[in-house]
Amino acid sequence: MSTRTNTAKDTAKDTGAAAAPMPPVVDRAVWQAELDALRVREKAHTREGDAIAAARRRLPMVEVAAATPLTGPDGEVTLLDAFEGRRQLIAYYHMWHAGAPAEAQCEGCTFFNGQVRELSHLHASGVTYATFCEGPYEESVRYRDFMGWDVPWYSVRDSAASLLAGRRPDMFHLVCYLRDGGRVFETYWTNGRGVEAMDTSFALLDLTAYGRQESWEDSPTGWPRDRSVDGGRMRSRGRPTFQWSRLEAGRSDDLGPATG
Repeated sequence: MSTRTNTAKDTAKDTGAAAAPMPPVVDRAVWQAELDALRVREKAHTREGDAIAAARRRLPMVEVAAATPLTGPDGEVTLLDAFEGRRQLIAYYHMWHAGAPAEAQCEGCTFFNGQVRELSHLHASGVTYATFCEGPYEESVRYRDFMGWDVPWYSVRDSAASLLAGRRPDMFHLVCYLRDGGRVFETYWTNGRGVEAMDTSFALLDLTAYGRQESWEDSPTGWPRDRSVDGGRMRSRGRPTFQWSRLEAGRSDDLGPATG
């Protein structure tokens, strides 16, 4: 069994954690009683989530043009093609700053889109997942490759306004589609905190004593907060945090000539 030696950075983190207030210490019976009371609320929350999902499955839908053009690795394709023959499609609309270097790209989209990696269960359920990037294809696909993502990637730069009718086309969105033969329908969309459905780390952090350490969280007085002025944990040292491990692995973040 290997042992791990703390680096100076690790030690600083450990010291900071030790200095933070902690929950009160009680015996196991008292702790379990408190947890059991919370569990009642957790179960109610789960059942409410199930009820909301049931209502979501009963929403009407709106038809969108199946021939809407997208740009993929082989050039122009259609929205219908993006289904890859499956019945449903989930598309994440990735914000893009055209002509900007990798370090200036959206840390939020990098964070959320970077969570979706294993697609086999979605495929087994008849669902395709794809990224619809709002920037030019050649420039943005280099970003996907730099990040090491292998999800289907399309540019919707010229069609985002029609696909996102009534919404900001330069905003991140998570959109669900259903096809019936050659017809395509939009069944659901969300943005803002709704895209947290893509992430696992927030859900796991919500289970911990200190939570996400966000400024808006209702936490006890003195609980640690993220006071970073550099974009929080999504952005650090001037670029999306997820990028650092790729650079340390020797990958190039050159996105090629700016296409504007």
